[in-house]
Amino acid sequence: QVQLVESGGGLVQPGGSLRLSCAASGFTFSNFVMRWYRQAPGKEREWVATITSLSSTNYLDSVEGRFTISRDNAANTMYLQMNSLKPEDTAVYYCNAARTYGPRTWNYWGQGTQVTVSS
Repeated sequence: QVQLVESGGGLVQPGGSLRLSCAASGFTFSNFVMRWYRQAPGKEREWVATITSLSSTNYLDSVEGRFTISRDNAANTMYLQMNSLKPEDTAVYYCNAARTYGPRTWNYWGQGTQVTVSS
């Protein structure tokens, strides 16, 4: 069955770094656009970054230059390197896999990993 499993979250001080991973199984990872989203307490889930199947990337303005999204198709894994973390980055981070092929669409979500930025 399809699984997306995030890991790497935790508690970090402002200015610190974390690397999130999203391990995928049950589908052809290389064909999918992969995204990171986050949801802070009391807020809507928001998009953070995208990496296409050809590894083109896009970022939310507030994380541009601090976060780097990448993927390893051989390992079926996506990453989010987060540097210069700020308290406002505190959220549950979710990975998403999506694909549209003709009339068909696929959309999968992980269970999330908590990132807390605090001194």
